[in-house]
Amino acid sequence: MQIGELATRTGCPVETIRYYEREGLLPEPARSSANYRLYAEPHAERLRFIRHCRTLDMTLDEIRTLLDYHDHPCQPCNAVNGLIDDHLAHVEARIEQLQALREALATLRSRCNGETDSSRCGILQELAQPVPQELPESLDASHVPGPHGGR
Repeated sequence: MQIGELATRTGCPVETIRYYEREGLLPEPARSSANYRLYAEPHAERLRFIRHCRTLDMTLDEIRTLLDYHDHPCQPCNAVNGLIDDHLAHVEARIEQLQALREALATLRSRCNGETDSSRCGILQELAQPVPQELPESLDASHVPGPHGGR
């Protein structure tokens, strides 16, 4: 199958498939005489595996590790458990950060008195103040963090 059919069958954009190939997550497909990529069912299966990992917010390095265990099934799965445990801990930390962010935003929202003149808006006045010291650094330094502290 060509890349368009693979994209349709897996729900994965063509550019993402090419990206996963460049990153070494998908093996390079055979080429037709016209130099079109020719994918087989193992490519679709692997791409579904990768996409499932991505829906769980796993990094490419985590996915590489899991693919290595998937490709070499005689290895003990202790490291797979450890990887999932580490990822779960990261998710729990992000939830705590998001809860702190929600509280900070709710507090900010409570500053609004419904003024018709925005020059007296409590939210805008509060935002003009220095950042409070009690804000967690992760909320001060970035937007909602991505996988493992990335953006």
